[in-house]
Amino acid sequence: MNSTTSNYDYVDEYENEDCNVTNSVKFGQTFNPVFFSVVVILSVFGNLLVVIILVKYENLKSITNAFILHLAISDLLFTASLPFWVYYHVKGTWLLGEAACKSVNFVFYIGFYSSGFLLILMTIHRYIAVVNPLSDIVSTTGLYCILAPIVIWLVSIVAAIPYYIFTQVNDDNFCGYIANSDISFWGIYQQIALFTLTSLVFIFCYSQIIWRLLRPTGQRRKSKTLKVIFTLMVVFFLGWAPYNVILFLQSHPEVRNNDCETYTALEYAFNISRLLAFSHCCLNPVFYVFVGVKFKNHLMRFVKDLGHSSTKQTSSSVRSRQSRMTITSITSGEEMSL
Repeated sequence: MNSTTSNYDYVDEYENEDCNVTNSVKFGQTFNPVFFSVVVILSVFGNLLVVIILVKYENLKSITNAFILHLAISDLLFTASLPFWVYYHVKGTWLLGEAACKSVNFVFYIGFYSSGFLLILMTIHRYIAVVNPLSDIVSTTGLYCILAPIVIWLVSIVAAIPYYIFTQVNDDNFCGYIANSDISFWGIYQQIALFTLTSLVFIFCYSQIIWRLLRPTGQRRKSKTLKVIFTLMVVFFLGWAPYNVILFLQSHPEVRNNDCETYTALEYAFNISRLLAFSHCCLNPVFYVFVGVKFKNHLMRFVKDLGHSSTKQTSSSVRSRQSRMTITSITSGEEMSL
């Protein structure tokens, strides 16, 4: 099987030519385009709605709102690469040229890394808010709300640069890392390292928060923002853990070159885990709506505003039409409304 590492998975050359992975490939070609098409639609709609509501109704000088806003933008960047991924699966080869291949990889990983870094900072911020609510970090506003996201985006861009430099389209029209390059392993372990760091921060911060809230003298008030971010982290963990475990297993020769049955099972598991992992970009706004009470109120207000605006436009259109259809009879001096 002659293929390279694409920007979405890891498939190295399998040495046993008798192992036929045609069924697992067909499985991916059948389900991935349909699933990711749904993910793209939901993600664009949901995250754009989050951005509009935050800009329209919230104070963006708040560090929490700034993080949520940039997380939605990060998800939109991540989503922007998925249509190309769908096209890649449908066609089976990359037909858009090397420049597009490099750009799609670059955008994908900017979204990937910025999402991880933002979730880390959001978790640490909520931890400080519960453990030390009087800290200046909790009520940070103004310049810090601009600088913090800028640093995150810069770090994410730097982390994604190797994916632009070392990505190419080979003779078989596969878009991915340079064949047999050690940089492919570096990219895999870099992803796993980010997931591990995010998981450690999540486990430490939220275990401390839960322990503090359960203390008899602890703060019993349930923070709605805490619920939102906690849910986001759980979804992130459940979505990305299987993907990273399988990615790690597939990067080891002793696992890749194992018996055919094990290798094929890993291929199926990888396809399914990737669906779960990449769907996080459309799940974030869903949990804003169902968990965040304040966000739901803003959403209801936004829908009402749209309804009022639509009603006003309709009334104005009707009045304008009636005005245009009013004919004054010059001869009789009578006014007739049609």
